[in-house]
Parts: sequence; structure tokens; C-alpha cells
Amino acid sequence: MRVGIVGAGWIAEKAAITLNGLDNCECYAIGSRSKQKAEEFARQWNIPKAYGSYQELIADKDVDLVYIATPHSHHYDVTKQALLADKPCLVEKAFMANLREAKEIVDLARQRRVFLAEAVWTRYQPIVATVRNLISSGRIGNPRLVTATLGYSMGNKPRIMLPELCGGALLDLGVYALNFVRMFFPQPILSIDCNCVKSNTGMDITNAMTLILDNVAGDKLLCNLQSSASCVGDNIGVIAGTEGNLIIDNINNPQTVTVNGPDRTYIETIKVPKQITGYEYEFLACREALLAGKLEVEEMPLDETLYIMDMMDGLRRKMGVHYPMD
Repeated sequence: MRVGIVGAGWIAEKAAITLNGLDNCECYAIGSRSKQKAEEFARQWNIPKAYGSYQELIADKDVDLVYIATPHSHHYDVTKQALLADKPCLVEKAFMANLREAKEIVDLARQRRVFLAEAVWTRYQPIVATVRNLISSGRIGNPRLVTATLGYSMGNKPRIMLPELCGGALLDLGVYALNFVRMFFPQPILSIDCNCVKSNTGMDITNAMTLILDNVAGDKLLCNLQSSASCVGDNIGVIAGTEGNLIIDNINNPQTVTVNGPDRTYIETIKVPKQITGYEYEFLACREALLAGKLEVEEMPLDETLYIMDMMDGLRRKMGVHYPMD
């Protein structure tokens, strides 16, 4: 599978490292608004093709999958161009700026029958199935509480601070906390609330979210989630049940799962297999889906992408965080 990367930032670098480490995928092309930047990126990561515009990359008939790694604010335009050219797309999280954009893009992909997926890399990792099995097998009893924190000290990066770039912690980091809940507990959300500390540009620099879900056993499940672009978090997720708990180290790229029994008695620690970067699973899932003629991936269905975009729209309204494209 020949992958063309749109955008030449640090996420694109991580993707290039990943693709260069896979036998059945090729980092084939890089597209940037700067021809010089594209050529420098291509030299650094041994990429055959370098384009000075996104449109040129999309037009390359040898690109099998377009990986869109621009800021959130640019996802809509680039993805729409690619879909209109019938190019399969893997779009970085957050998928779009808002639900309106997301619905339009998903509808377009479905109308044209073009493959489309969101790159929430955590969703594709094998450890997700491990945690699901631990929960469903009753290892921790009946889940009652989920906590998750994700925080990085990101300074005054424009993509965090500027409304026109869809800034704030929610779309960049909080999306992982929401996915942490949804990928293990997909049942309906009964209530959701939030609060935040804003930057001087009006973006949610640190936020807290509280969700209450219907539990599979008929009880309620409370979820307390925090994300911050202004401090270093512990990045730990805890799923607590009536008979024990699971502690997941690094919720966006889990490294270990610690299983504790009653009275917090240590039982075992499960480590993830050696990774290239952790991004490999999303590219392999796309390759498998494309080879099978599928239009989306099982790991992150498009309806789930829309559900989470809807949640984030509601959270932003509650926090009073607005983007020009709203």
C-alpha cells in the first residue's frame, strides 16, 4: 500500500517512521504547501515523491491511501478534495472541526463509495482487545468508575492557542479520553458535563468532563476525564470495578495494563508487544480493509467518529469555546 502524507509536521514524521518500518506499506509521497519543506521532508525520510501542494499529491494515481496530518482546521478541505478524486483517506484525529463538517465528509465518502477512516491510533492497538476481554470476563467485577487524564505542557503552540486552527485541549487531547471510555463502554451516555480553564485566546487549555453511562449490569457507570495542554499529566486510565481495577499506563498509547484484585491486591501486569511507534496498527487496518474492498474499518467505524464529534460539539458549547467554522 503506497501512502501519501498530507502535511509535514511532527505527526507526519511519526507516520513516516512507521511506514518505513513496515514491509507491506510504503511511505510513497509527501505533500506540503511549501515545495522546499516537502523536499526536505522527503530527503530526511527517504520518500520517493515530494509535492509542493496537497492537490498534486491527491492527483498522483499511484497513491493508494491519503493520510491527512494537517491541523484540524484543514481536515475538511483536504479530505473533501481527496474524496472527490476518489482517493481513500485516513484522517488524523480530531476528524473535523465540528459535527457539521464531519457529517458532510462521511456522507460524501458513502455517496461516492470511497474508503474513509479516522486515525485515532489507540483504537487500532491490540491491547484494546485485551482490556475488553478482562472486563467482559469479570476480572474486576462490575465496572462502576472510570478515570482518565491526558496532559502535555505544549506552551503557546498556534494549533492549541488559535481558534482558527481549532485550538484547545479537547480536540487535541480530550478526544483520547473520550475514546478511552467509548472503546470499552459503548453504551448510551445518560448525561455529560464539563468545565474548563481558558487561554487568553478563548481556547480550553485545561478541561474536565463527567459522563454517566448505563452499565451493562443495569447499574450506572461514572467517568471522570481530564485533558490539558498546559501541564504534564500522569496520562493514566483506571477502570474500577466491584472486584478490582485495571490501571492503563498512557491512555493514548497504552504500554502496560496492571490488574488488581479485591483490596487492590496486585495480580499481574500485561505489557504491549514491541512497537515501531504504535501508529502501525492503523495503517495495517486500512490496508486490510482496502484489500477486502471495505469502505471503513471495524476498529473505528464512521458512525462512532460522528458520535464523538457530536459529543465534542456539545462539550465546546458548554465550555463556551467557539471556532470560526462553527
